[in-house]
Amino acid sequence: MRTESQIKRKMIELQMQKQSAEERLAEIKRTSPEDEAAIRRITGEITQLEDKITLLEWVINPPTGSYHV
Repeated sequence: MRTESQIKRKMIELQMQKQSAEERLAEIKRTSPEDEAAIRRITGEITQLEDKITLLEWVINPPTGSYHV
């Protein structure tokens, strides 16, 4: 089991990776907007990083309430 500080460090690492990917995406859109494959690849990478960050946030701050209505 990971400690809370380890999970937070991983979240920070993933957030930095996401920021880097967003910067690459902005650069490609600026310099090569016709490169749709690269844009899709980086957009997919950003989505995956966001999903990972969300999962770690749930570990740190689990949702409350009922899952069934």
